[in-house]
Amino acid sequence: MDITIHASFLPHDDPEAALAFYRDTLGFKVRNDVGYGGMRWITVGPADQPGTSIVLTPPAADPGVTDDERRTIVEMMAKGTYAAILLATGDLDGTFERVQASGAEVVQEPTEQPYGVRDCAFRDPAGNMVRIQELR
Repeated sequence: MDITIHASFLPHDDPEAALAFYRDTLGFKVRNDVGYGGMRWITVGPADQPGTSIVLTPPAADPGVTDDERRTIVEMMAKGTYAAILLATGDLDGTFERVQASGAEVVQEPTEQPYGVRDCAFRDPAGNMVRIQELR
């Protein structure tokens, strides 16, 4: 079987703040930016990995989500417990400094974890957990 990860979805509640974080801070390329009904779906990804993307979506835009579920999603996003993504870099310290300098909320400075990785963590503007591991 030959399967790759093509896209992953993260919610955003402010398209301009999401662009500032993913495009300007992390250096991802904007691949698509689609508006519909006052909402925006923004697709970003590493410039050197055109087959892998993150789709930044309006929270709970699915018509099957109830109003109660939408409220829960918004509450979880505000607490930072709704969504997460794991990224990797060969220069964890440099990446940490660059992201920290952008004003992103630091959750964890670069740390050697007991499970064998060295990583750090931030929250993006929507509250999503962004963990960055050091490639070894």
